[in-house]
Amino acid sequence: MIDGNALLARLGDLSAIRGRLTPNAPMEAITWFRVGGPAELLFQPADEDDLAAFLKLLPADVPVLVVGIGSNLLVRDGGIPGVVIRLSAKGFGQVEVLDETRIRAGAAAPDKRVAASALDAGIGGFAFYHGIPGAIGGALRMNAGANGTETRERVVDVYAIDRAGNRHVLSNAEMGYAYRHSDASPDLIFTGALLEGYREDAAAIQKAMDEVQHHRETVQPIKEKTGGSTFKNPEGTSAWKEIDKAGCRGLMIGGAQMSPLHCNFMINTGNASAHDLELLGETVRARVAANSGVVLEWEIKRLGVAKPGHEVEPFAGSEPVS
Repeated sequence: MIDGNALLARLGDLSAIRGRLTPNAPMEAITWFRVGGPAELLFQPADEDDLAAFLKLLPADVPVLVVGIGSNLLVRDGGIPGVVIRLSAKGFGQVEVLDETRIRAGAAAPDKRVAASALDAGIGGFAFYHGIPGAIGGALRMNAGANGTETRERVVDVYAIDRAGNRHVLSNAEMGYAYRHSDASPDLIFTGALLEGYREDAAAIQKAMDEVQHHRETVQPIKEKTGGSTFKNPEGTSAWKEIDKAGCRGLMIGGAQMSPLHCNFMINTGNASAHDLELLGETVRARVAANSGVVLEWEIKRLGVAKPGHEVEPFAGSEPVS
């Protein structure tokens, strides 16, 4: 049973902490799916110093999860035990143009804002961020990409704080980037990054951004309660093609549906539970595997615990549920 007030009491004297602490915080208000149980304790630090101080005070046995703007998260109906950390735009949303090719961005800065800042400064290479509905912290963690460009192509250094409150600077190589993946320790909380593009004419950048926006508006269900791409693209094919071939376009379980517009997008049609959404995803994975032998891998991050009796088991041969 999640009891944020009991956890808050256990932490003792937090008078030196300047950020906001919210017990039993409703995660459905944060995630784009608009589903999920509460976070036992939600912490929104005022800045990096505040985050480091809080982590130093936090007992080592208390679980910690970091969330951004909630665009690609599925929080299970039982909620999230421990502390959920959400970096605020005020403390971590800065975007600073340093010179003709480099930008420093906080982890809570929306990807679209970084793209806009790069446009204003005449820095190319960031137009792809205009079409990613997330923040830089998530982009750094999962090597977010679109339209043929990935985050790893822009990263110089990544700034982070570990579970003990110590600061780190990681190089591009130390991030261990691969497709929609980084090897960085899950205990690291990214606070920002130094990014690098190249000089480019503003008209060319704007044209690329317009093309990204047009693509999103015409082929993605951007006005629905969705989490973006549900599955990673398998080697040699596209997730949506495999889903379509398996007859799963428009498939529904409860209030959850694979979008008829783009069938690699899962949507909450209005009354879905997290159980509906996760069960739909695993059903699609099983049908795709049976149809083509392709095992789809989740791109959406599933967090927390299910309500007792409502656990979703992965289909046989699948990787373990996270």
